[in-house]
Amino acid sequence: MKSIDDLISGYRRFRAGDYAQQANLYRELGQGQDPNIMLIACADSRAEPSDIFNAAPGQLFVVRNVANLVPPYQPDGGLHGVSAALEYAVNVLKVGHIVVMGHGGCGGIAASLDGAGNPAIGEFVTPWVRLLEKARERVVESGSVNPQFALELEGVEVSIANLMTFPFVAKAVEAGELSLHGAWFAIVHGELHWRNAKTGRFEVISAT
Repeated sequence: MKSIDDLISGYRRFRAGDYAQQANLYRELGQGQDPNIMLIACADSRAEPSDIFNAAPGQLFVVRNVANLVPPYQPDGGLHGVSAALEYAVNVLKVGHIVVMGHGGCGGIAASLDGAGNPAIGEFVTPWVRLLEKARERVVESGSVNPQFALELEGVEVSIANLMTFPFVAKAVEAGELSLHGAWFAIVHGELHWRNAKTGRFEVISAT
């Protein structure tokens, strides 16, 4: 899509197509939502969670931001969008699963690798990707042949660890009411890699 006219045309196709075919579903959703999965993904336009998981409206509670990051619990009175969404998902919607999904070629990850101490990356992006600072240092020190890919996976690990700093998340996990998951999507190949909770390794999910 290149213009607002393209957006309007897309809306009209939606009304004539998907909406018309799922009118009853949309009427039900108008009364409220009850998703069981929260998905934290990157804002990148190429990694659309609903497309990747073939999800219908109302099935996923999605939060998207630069590099699919979850900040640590920080009750300092600041404006915390991800934390607010997380609180709502766990305490109000009572989701049973939270998935953090990274992706190939992530610009936020590239900014972390390229922008250490470089304010030119952006006034807001620079401090945001500092959430990856320790992970970036580990990746650089490891001498990885593909630091971009390595940090994309490490970024998922950082966000999962940060999720557990929220008391209400830790409580729900310890009670067996909530499970945390990691994933990574390869845009070029259309492959989904799922984090094995026991080994911490990312394994390719069969497409059939």
